[in-house]
Formats: sequence, structure tokens, C-alpha cells
Amino acid sequence: MRILLVLFLALCGPSMAQDPEVDVELFLAVDVSRSMSAEELEIQRRGYADALTHPEVLAAISNGMLGRIAVTYVEWAGDYAQREVVPWSLLASAEDAQNIATQIMTTQDAGLQRTSISGALLYAAETFEGNGFQGLRRVIDVSGDGPNNQGRPVTRARDSVLARGFIINGLPLMTRDALDRIWGIEDLDVYYQNCVISGPGSFVIPVLEWTKFADAVKRKLILEIADLPSGLHFAEFTTGNDFDCLIGEKIWERNRRYFEIP
Repeated sequence: MRILLVLFLALCGPSMAQDPEVDVELFLAVDVSRSMSAEELEIQRRGYADALTHPEVLAAISNGMLGRIAVTYVEWAGDYAQREVVPWSLLASAEDAQNIATQIMTTQDAGLQRTSISGALLYAAETFEGNGFQGLRRVIDVSGDGPNNQGRPVTRARDSVLARGFIINGLPLMTRDALDRIWGIEDLDVYYQNCVISGPGSFVIPVLEWTKFADAVKRKLILEIADLPSGLHFAEFTTGNDFDCLIGEKIWERNRRYFEIP
């Protein structure tokens, strides 16, 4: 019996091996709702591709405890509108980064309807299970140009994700155009601070101009990969429990006659 047990363990050992450890499992959730123009979608994709291949980001990865991370890139819009562009992949070298960047830049799909940050968060949390990696930290990074207006209330989704041990960071896109005046809010950074981000060291980096997008993504990635204190607490803007985290849903109800637009 002992001999049979030894043989069984020998045969099954490789398949029972643990998933490779990485410094961080990083889910990049990128807004592609229809309030984003084709040009803006291109700027986003180029910004992520350039940031992931930037020498400073690669240095942050190589200087980590393990020197490697796992990353996935998913575009999102409505409650059930998530589009995987880059599946969970190992990023440990410049070649890995270039392969991921190529996948991002070969995507030319159009935008999708509605804005469900809650749907993106809950979708993201599920993809970590069985993704083939074991991270010392698990981070969901959400970019978006408006508040949640579909699906579960964003704070309920945030709290559910936080309870599972994830960190949520935010990249609110605060560039202004005609659609923003209909669907957006001026203090989107405060909305993200109060309603979206959570977890130890979580932070918000607002993007005020599209020309600054790539630099913001690079800065965000370095902070997340190196697990550095961001210093981005926005204490002067935070309004705590007084902030209306259902503002997006209320705007949708007010303007739903334009439902074909976002």
C-alpha cells in the first residue's frame, strides 16, 4: 500500500503543484462605454501599451520581491458588458510586456453601452479564481469617465470585493466634452474616492487631460507594482457619508430619453 501511495504522489505531483507566485495579480479594468469616442479609446489603448512597456514600469517589476507580476486587461461598460483583451498573463520581462502591449493595440472594437463599475468589479473578482497565479497582493484597477449607472449599487459591489481581500484603485477620466455635461459629474475623483476605491493603500489618480493619460497610467502602475505609498488621499475633497454614491443612477433616470447615446 505504501508503495502504491508513493507511486500515486509521484504521478500526480506535477499536476498538483501550486500556481506560480507573483508580486501582484493586477486586473486592469478599462472603460469603453459609448461616452468614449473612437479617438479616446485609441488613446487609452496606446497609453496602457506604452506604460506597460516603459523602462520605469519594467524596473518596478524586476525590483519586486519575486520580479514578476500577473496582469489581465479587460474592457468594460454595462453590467454584463466585459470584453477580455488580454487574458491573465505573466509579465516578467520586456518581451512579456511587448506581447501584452501588442494584444492591446490589435484590439479595435467599438464602445459598449452603459456604465457599470459594480459589474466590472464583480466580474474582475471572479476572474482571479483559477487564473493560474498566486499573488502576494491582488489589485483591481478601474478607469472610467462617469459614475455607475447600471447594475448593483457600486458601494455594495465594492464592499463585497473588499471582503474578499482585494485592493481597488481608481483612474477617473475627467476630461470634459458634450456627453460629459449630460452623463458625467464634475467631481468624479471625489466619487471614486468615496464610492469605488478600497483596501490598504488604495488611491485615485485623476486624468484631467488626454495628453496626460499615458503618464498617469505609468505612475499608477509603478505605485501598484512596487506597492509604494501613493500619498494620494484627497482628504481635502472627501465628504464621507454625505457623498451620494447613487448619483449616476439618478442622472440615468433623469436623462434616460438619451439612452441610445452612452
